[in-house]
Amino acid sequence: MESQLFLLSSRWRLRRLLLLLSSVAALSGARSPAAAAGRSCADTRQVYSEKGYSTNNAPVTQISGEHLRLCPQDYTCCSSQMEETLGLQSERDFLKAIEENSQFLQTTFTQRHRRFDEFFRELIDLSEKSMNQMFTKTYGLLFTQNAHIFQELFVELRRYYSGSSVSLAEVLSDFWSRLVERVFSLVNPQYQFSEEYLECVSKHAEQLQPFGDMPRKLRVQVSRAFIAARSLSQGLATGRDIVNKATKLTADPECVRGLMRQWYCPLCRGVPYLQPCHPLCLNVMKGCLANQADLDTEWNNFIDALYLVSEKLEGPFNMELAAESIAVKVSEAIMYMQENSVSVSSKVFQGCGTPKPSPARSKRSPKESGGSRRPFRTYTPEEKPTTAASTNLDRLVTELKERLRPMTGFWVSLPQTICNDEKLAADVTNSERCWNGQTRGRYLPDVTGDGLVSQINNPEVEVDISRPDVRTRQLIMELRVATNKLKHALSGQDMDFMDSEEGSGSGGEDHERYNDDWPDYSPPHSKPPQITPPNTGKSPRGREKNGPKWNRNNSKTRVPSAASLLPFPLLPLFSLPFMVTVAPMWR
Repeated sequence: MESQLFLLSSRWRLRRLLLLLSSVAALSGARSPAAAAGRSCADTRQVYSEKGYSTNNAPVTQISGEHLRLCPQDYTCCSSQMEETLGLQSERDFLKAIEENSQFLQTTFTQRHRRFDEFFRELIDLSEKSMNQMFTKTYGLLFTQNAHIFQELFVELRRYYSGSSVSLAEVLSDFWSRLVERVFSLVNPQYQFSEEYLECVSKHAEQLQPFGDMPRKLRVQVSRAFIAARSLSQGLATGRDIVNKATKLTADPECVRGLMRQWYCPLCRGVPYLQPCHPLCLNVMKGCLANQADLDTEWNNFIDALYLVSEKLEGPFNMELAAESIAVKVSEAIMYMQENSVSVSSKVFQGCGTPKPSPARSKRSPKESGGSRRPFRTYTPEEKPTTAASTNLDRLVTELKERLRPMTGFWVSLPQTICNDEKLAADVTNSERCWNGQTRGRYLPDVTGDGLVSQINNPEVEVDISRPDVRTRQLIMELRVATNKLKHALSGQDMDFMDSEEGSGSGGEDHERYNDDWPDYSPPHSKPPQITPPNTGKSPRGREKNGPKWNRNNSKTRVPSAASLLPFPLLPLFSLPFMVTVAPMWR
C-alpha cells in the first residue's frame, strides 16, 4: 500500500514538473526536448555559411549539446568544431568593434600630430628665410659674412622642437653672446680686438645691456611658444601611441566565453537572429574592458591638458607671432646697440681696457664708423612671412579642440558605445525579446560597475581583480608623464630643464607678460620683478674667468657709473647669463 502511494505521489510530482517545464517553454518560445531534437538547423547553417565557414560538420537538425563547452548544454545546432570556430569569431568581432570605435581617436591624433608638426617646422623655416632675406637686403655683405651666427640659432631651435636635450635659455644666451662680439667689432672698426677682449665684452654684457631689453623679451616669447608647441606635438604623438597600445589587446579565455555566450550561443540554439539583451552585453563588455576603464581618470586629465595647451598656443603663447618676432626683435636689438654705440663702447673701454687701434683703419669714433652704414630695420608688411603649411594656427587649434572634447570619458564609456550598436546588441528598450544568455527573455542580473575592482560581482565574465594588468599600469604612467609636461608648458616651463632653469625663470614666469608679446593683452601696472641670473658654474671658454682689466672690484665700482650713461633705465638682461661658455668656433 505504501509503495502504491509513493508511486502515485511520484507520478503527481512528475506531472507537475512536466507542466511547469511546458509553461516555461511556452513563455520563452522554446520547445520541449523531444521537439527540439528534431528542430531544423537551416537558419544556423545559412548564417554560418554566410560567415565563410563550411557547413560540412554542421548538424542538419538539433542534436544533444553535451559536447558544448561554452554554450548551454541543451539541444544544439553546433558541433564541437563549430563552437570552437565561433568562439574565435566572437573574439575577432570584439577586437573589430574596439578598432572601429577607437578609429576616431587614432585618426585624430595621427592627423593632428602630422599637421601641427608640419606647421611648426615650416614656421621655423619661414622665420629663418625671412630673417635672411631682410638682413641680406638691409645689411648686405656684413650679414652674409656673419650669417653662421643666425643659422646656428635656427639649427638649435629646430633641435629643441624635435625633442633634443637642448636648453632654450642657453641657446638664446649663446646667440646673444656671439652677436654682441660681432656687432661690437662692427661698430668699432677703428680698433682691433683680441679673442680675450671680445670674451670680456660678451661676459659682461648683462651689465652692459648693449641690446637693451630685446633679448629678455625675445626669450620670454620664444621660450613660451616653443615649449608649448613642442609639448603639444609630443602630446599628440603620445595620444596616438596610447590609443594604439590600449586597443591592441588579446581577449582572455573568460572574456571569450562571455563573448561567445552573448553573440553566438543563440546561433547554436537555432535562433541566430536573436540579439543579446543590452544589459547582458554591458556586463560582458565591462568584464572584457575592465583594465581599459581604469585609464579613464588619467586619460581625461591628459585630454584636458592638451586642450588647455592648444588654447595657449592661439593666445599668449602664439607660435606664429613668436616665429615672426625673431627677426624683428633681433633687428631692433642691433639698432639699439648701433644707436647707443658710443655709450656702450665707453663702458667697455672702462671695464675691459682700451683696445689697440686697427692698422688698416683710421681712428674714428664709434658713432662715426657706425653712422655711414645702413641700420637694420623691422619688417614692412609685405616682408612678413607667409602663413605656413597652407593654414594658420587659429584654424588648426579650433579643429583640434573640436575633436578633443568628445574624447573625454572614452574608455569608461566604450562598453556602452559598443552595446549601443544595433548589430551587436538589442536596443535598450527591448528587454523581453532578446537573448539573456540561456534563452529568449528578460535579463535579470544587475549591470556591474566600471573598472577592474567592480568586476568582482560580474555575472558574465570572471575577472581576477587581484592582478592588475601590467600594460595598463604602464599606460597610466605614460599618461601621467605626458600630462605633467603639458601642465608645466601651460606656465612656460620645460620639465626637462626645470632644475637648471626654474630658478632663473627661463621657462617663463606667468607674471612676465608684455603687451608686445601677444595681442589683446594689457600687462599689469606693476613692473616685472627683477630677476637675478642663475650661477651655472661654467667656465667661460677656458679663459681667465674675469677677463683683462675687469676684476671683481671693477665690476662693483664701475658698473653703476657706467649704467648712468644710458639714456634711459633698462631692466636686467636676463637672457645673457655671462657665465656662459662660448667656443672660439662660434665666431
